[in-house]
Amino acid sequence: MNTHTYTLRVEFGDCDPAQIVWFPNFFRWVDAASRHFFVQCGLPDWKVSERERGIIGTPLADTQAKFVRPASYGDVLQIESGVSEWRRKSFVMKHVIRRADLVLVEVTEVRVFARRKGDGGDPHAIEAVAVPEDWRALCE
Repeated sequence: MNTHTYTLRVEFGDCDPAQIVWFPNFFRWVDAASRHFFVQCGLPDWKVSERERGIIGTPLADTQAKFVRPASYGDVLQIESGVSEWRRKSFVMKHVIRRADLVLVEVTEVRVFARRKGDGGDPHAIEAVAVPEDWRALCE
C-alpha cells in the first residue's frame, strides 16, 4: 500500500482545558492527511478536478476510530495515510496517528469520489462516481 505521512504540531486551541486533544480534531487532521495523500500521488486540486472532470472531492461515507493514547499541547504528530482497498465507487483509507513510535489513534474511512448532482433539485446534492482508473493507478 502506497502511504504518505502528514506531520503537524498540536496547538493549545486543539485541546480541552486539561490540554488533551479534543477528539474531533483527529478527524479534522485525518481529513487533511487524506487530501495531502492525493496531492502527493499527483491528483489535481479539487477546483481543477471539478472544472476538468466534475469531481469535487472525496466525501466520507463511513468512518471509525480506535483511540489508543491521548495527544497533548505541543506534541508533534505524524499521520500515515494510504488506500487499503479500492472498490468500484468507493475506497477504504487507513490512517495511523503516531507521536514518535507510539500509536495514538487508528482511523478507517470509506470515501467516494463525488460530483454535484445535476438534476436541478437540491443545489447541495452530490453523487458518487466510479473511481477514475488513472487516478487509482497514480495512488497505488
